Amino acid sequence: MSVSTKFDIPPGSGQLVSLPVARLYTHNDLSIDVQAVRGKRKGPTLFVSAAIHGDEINGVEIVRRLLQHPALKNLRGTLLAIPIVNVHGFLNNSRYLPDGRDLNRSFPGSAKGSLAGRVAHTFLDEIVRHCSHGIDLHTGARHRGNLPQIRADMNNEATRQMAEVFGVPVVLHSRTRDGSLREVAADNDIPVITYEAGEALRFDEVAIRAGVKGVINVMRHIGMLPASRRRKAKVPPVLSDESYWLRASESGILRALVPVGAKVEAGDTVAMISDPFGSKSVEINASTAGIIIGRTYLPLVHEGEALFHIAKYKANIDRVYSRVEAFNEQHEPDTEKYPPSDIDEPPIY
Repeated sequence: MSVSTKFDIPPGSGQLVSLPVARLYTHNDLSIDVQAVRGKRKGPTLFVSAAIHGDEINGVEIVRRLLQHPALKNLRGTLLAIPIVNVHGFLNNSRYLPDGRDLNRSFPGSAKGSLAGRVAHTFLDEIVRHCSHGIDLHTGARHRGNLPQIRADMNNEATRQMAEVFGVPVVLHSRTRDGSLREVAADNDIPVITYEAGEALRFDEVAIRAGVKGVINVMRHIGMLPASRRRKAKVPPVLSDESYWLRASESGILRALVPVGAKVEAGDTVAMISDPFGSKSVEINASTAGIIIGRTYLPLVHEGEALFHIAKYKANIDRVYSRVEAFNEQHEPDTEKYPPSDIDEPPIY
């Protein structure tokens, strides 16, 4: 895999590279900025991207902390860190580009296409096609939060291994979607996994800490960093082949009874929906046993709206839940001492 000439920097150095994208209508220039870090020795080329959806900002902080991590002193190969891919959306606190399109449904794009298509084309041609591996950082949409999880094509051996070593308890087998970054990467034989954690427009300290550690874990696995000398107990993930959304059966005021990460059994009441007067209430019940891996945080719902995302497992649900609890204990800010090798500063509250 050849590194683009734009990122062909001397071994043992770093460089900020700006890739021009469409100007604002004020005539101000915009660019996708890429921090290239090249190790002294040869190795893989990994891209780590965030804010493909411009309001998903946890990944921006993950990339910032990653670039400060002391482990990069021993880097092999090249790291391409892109904290903000959808610059237009990021400036407007928006998931989408100004043309209303979703960048993660616009690949491979075209140099002469829509605004989203042009940004997708630039990102693919200038960065992705020159990499051997990729990690794409996401959060839930507005008013929706996700338990830290990896989504990957588990039928692909390379992505399966990356997903398993990342270090989160939930791994979803997720087929690629038309126009997505993962789809076009797979078409180019580049293994890419998606990290989903937290909520749009919010920093989530557990999600950020787990994201930084997860990227480092993958870099160790693919040979970009040496193995850690510290032997920490790891929380092995459990694969979910299927998930579903519980939807509102009525419009009204939602009162959620369970948090993200909770274990549910078939028939458990997870929420109530009432009218504003309290004269009528309906229960929202889990259809099957599983783990809640995402939920809405907006208590005002219409009939049919997605409320809870539940992952189903073939494994014993208590065993899965114990791993979720162990993960939360390992990453909870109130219980950690913030060793310098894990984080460069105190948590964000």
